[in-house]
Amino acid sequence: MSQRVALVSGAASGIGRAIAAELNDRGWAVLGVDLGPAPECALSVEVDVTDTAGVARAVRQAEQQLGPVEAAVSAAGHYAIVPISEIDPSAWLRMLRVHLGGLAAITRAVLPGMVRRGSGSIVAITSELAIGGGDSDSHYASAKGAVIGFVRSLAAEVAPQGVRVNAVAPGPTDTPLLAADSPWRAPEYLSTLPIGRLVRPDEVALCAATLIEELPFCVGEIISPNAGAVI
Repeated sequence: MSQRVALVSGAASGIGRAIAAELNDRGWAVLGVDLGPAPECALSVEVDVTDTAGVARAVRQAEQQLGPVEAAVSAAGHYAIVPISEIDPSAWLRMLRVHLGGLAAITRAVLPGMVRRGSGSIVAITSELAIGGGDSDSHYASAKGAVIGFVRSLAAEVAPQGVRVNAVAPGPTDTPLLAADSPWRAPEYLSTLPIGRLVRPDEVALCAATLIEELPFCVGEIISPNAGAVI
């Protein structure tokens, strides 16, 4: 139990897996929470982040086996390009439940211990679409925008108790979440980016790890590694 312990949701793939790997390389014991196994983690628990009780059980298990959770990253999510006329109520609800509800479930599970110890870091993965919007992204951008509101409000609430809350808002990232025929992969879009390519998962992971370890003065900040899409 001498290692620092971090929770990462969505740790089985994509950005979440990259964050788990980055923290593991930095000496953290990582609790991976996802629908499937998370290979980069010291402890992998398969649970839906919308299951508040299940997330709480995973945190209790990690505390028993690894130690107190000192950092948490909410990276679980899904994405879809759908015109607003075709988004049914269940899709709206699922998007909000996973992105905003998952962050809330993680926060409820880890925050009491962080407050009790007087230290901790929570990082939410949102999106540059929450900042700049996008065509046919309304339910995703809305959910990610709600994450930003949550982060800024919670940051103000718990900073006096030693807990820092921040967010990373990446642009389109080179993960399996973007299909091969995604418009974000089209040469026409890539040519509009100042660096000419998508952001890599390891670059997003570096932002999250830096917020946790190296920027104690950051509270309620939104770092946006987006290849220059939004400047």
